[in-house]
Amino acid sequence: MTPRAKTSPTRTAKLPPFRNPAVALEARVEDLLSRMTLDEKIKTVQWPQPLDRLGVNFRMGWAETLHGVAWSGIATVFPQPIAMGATFDTALVHRIADAISDELRAKYNRSLKLGDKWPTPGLLAGAPTINIFRDPRWGRGMEGYGEDPVLMARMAVAFIEGLQGNHPRYIKAAACVKHYAVHSGPESIRHNFNAKVSDKDLYETYLPAFKAACDAGAASIMGSYNLINGAHGCAGKRLLTEVLRDQWHWRGMAIPDSGATDDIIKHYKMFEHEIDSCVLIAKSGMDLGGGPYRHIKQALDEGRVTEDDINRSARNVIGCCIRVGLAEKPEDVPFAKIPMSVVNCDKHRKLAHEAAVKGMVLLKNRNGILPLKTQRRILVTGPNAYDNDVFLGNYFGESPHSPSILEALVERGGHDRLVNYRKGCMGFQPNTNPLEVVTPMAKGKEAVIAVMGLTPNYEGEEFEPIISPAVGDRVDIGLPAHQVEFVKNLCSHGKPVILVITSGSPVVEPELFDMVDAIIYAWYPGEQGGNALADIIYGNAVPSGRLPVTVPMSLKQVPAFEDYSMVGRTYRYLKQKPLFPFGFGLSYTTFAYDKLRLDSKSIRAGRCVTVSVDVTNTGKVAGDEVVQLYLTDDKASVRTPQYALKDFRRVHLKPGQCKRLSFCLTPEMMKLVDKKGQSVLEPGSFTVHIGGACPSPRSVEVGAPQPVHGVFAVR
Repeated sequence: MTPRAKTSPTRTAKLPPFRNPAVALEARVEDLLSRMTLDEKIKTVQWPQPLDRLGVNFRMGWAETLHGVAWSGIATVFPQPIAMGATFDTALVHRIADAISDELRAKYNRSLKLGDKWPTPGLLAGAPTINIFRDPRWGRGMEGYGEDPVLMARMAVAFIEGLQGNHPRYIKAAACVKHYAVHSGPESIRHNFNAKVSDKDLYETYLPAFKAACDAGAASIMGSYNLINGAHGCAGKRLLTEVLRDQWHWRGMAIPDSGATDDIIKHYKMFEHEIDSCVLIAKSGMDLGGGPYRHIKQALDEGRVTEDDINRSARNVIGCCIRVGLAEKPEDVPFAKIPMSVVNCDKHRKLAHEAAVKGMVLLKNRNGILPLKTQRRILVTGPNAYDNDVFLGNYFGESPHSPSILEALVERGGHDRLVNYRKGCMGFQPNTNPLEVVTPMAKGKEAVIAVMGLTPNYEGEEFEPIISPAVGDRVDIGLPAHQVEFVKNLCSHGKPVILVITSGSPVVEPELFDMVDAIIYAWYPGEQGGNALADIIYGNAVPSGRLPVTVPMSLKQVPAFEDYSMVGRTYRYLKQKPLFPFGFGLSYTTFAYDKLRLDSKSIRAGRCVTVSVDVTNTGKVAGDEVVQLYLTDDKASVRTPQYALKDFRRVHLKPGQCKRLSFCLTPEMMKLVDKKGQSVLEPGSFTVHIGGACPSPRSVEVGAPQPVHGVFAVR
């Protein structure tokens, strides 16, 4: 929703430039800066606040908007970002972010009308999180879109553009991208950890999504808690100035994570006196300095910080405030009339349902047991079948429309199905009572739906998972042993068992996965997760989610958690056979790929290659296929990914329908990153793969269609 405010030319001509929306942003910023006193500038770089003398209320305020407006009462709860990543649907993610910012503006508008001293929530919106999910143990991995830099970048851009809107002068909410830039656990040592990363991995894996976010006009970026090659994430000049400002020419507002700049002395012991950390932050390129900026005036008086340093930061803060409309009267901003009726409206709930359906991943479907059509006597069991915590993930709002998985299965099943429920086992501890009478109930049923897995109380950001043994991270990546034993007992009665797994990260149980008849990764699917799952199980919807992460065979395939090298990590560099490959997911129909053609098999460096392929629905029902294009540099001078996702497209096909799709491989896609972090296009041979999953042999083994490939040379 991007309404346009009507502005009178006569009225705006009388306004000072900084208040005049017809004036260019940079000119508005410079005009206001020239009118500010030094004390006002200092206050501005401590946190945006009212400038009473100038009649400007820069009280921006903070909001968490990872998958809905969090911690501010009723809001639509969309699927956790890892589930959004599983949709491979950028248009959908754009619509979700647009809905979130509508709800955020509606709440902000209401708080202004009520005269709240501090509008809650604010317009600085904490999302998206775009740290690479490099290790399955990381509890916060669920906050991002997966392990691949291209998938992460595409989703990030879609979310930012949806959140900020398309108005030519204003943004609906200021996207604050997290956490710049090399940050993905462990949670327990994030306040005193030094992530060591090579320039190759930095530019090849950790930075691309942030670069895409900056190019998309993200209003703000948040620095991380940890050190990166010895420099603090909120006070490292190389990343904050040399890369962010000088290389990428980004002009947004850089802010620290909550309390992160206090860690410079509190945990890292880099200085004895806080004024020294204040100076470091001010010189690094960070705009808001957090706690240490209580000393900024003293640092200025001592000549250790200049007014130019303060002006640089103030410009970026002012620019962000003006972009969200804080220099105007609230009623003159084009989003001022977004009403509270949009909050958790029917349209947004339907969108949450669509996203939950598209994000769930069908990993196994032995003998086509799903969807359940003729089965009438069904046992629903497991610790998460009647636990709505599994819908929420972290950073969530509260929805009054969130039926549990059990409730949705009963409601969708209607009177024609006899659905019985028993919890069966606890989530994270064995049953105290040794008498177990639930699994024998499977003998009298035609199908068993076991809803197992993890909850946000077990994994997530350090302070949230109250039952975590590892401060939000995972010690191992399987199910709790008693859950495994419970499902094995269910399988022992010879009745079909559908295993539903809730989690924000890969769950690995190869032996158990062999036993069950069907597996659905439901993730933390948001408020409509129960309805979405029931629709998939009963055949009212066709599954189409794809894994945004690799599911390894075991932790033996994963390097040390503290090792930030990408060697051996993710589908790009994992040499062993995974349990389930990146990009994989089944449907209730089947697809085939054929007739891959390249418009040229030999090109000069700097030219594009057009790749086309036929994709056919070879099954009996309509469904969505996620067509994925990967590129392999067949002989490079440095380590390169064995496969690298370069493009993807979701396509809907009716039974028997064939579509010919074309992709453009640009010179940028063909470049490798050398040891110095430079992007280089080397001559040689390249292999293009197109299919429904990562083109590893394992994908076909577990049910993906046979991919097609072609070879071209760059000379």
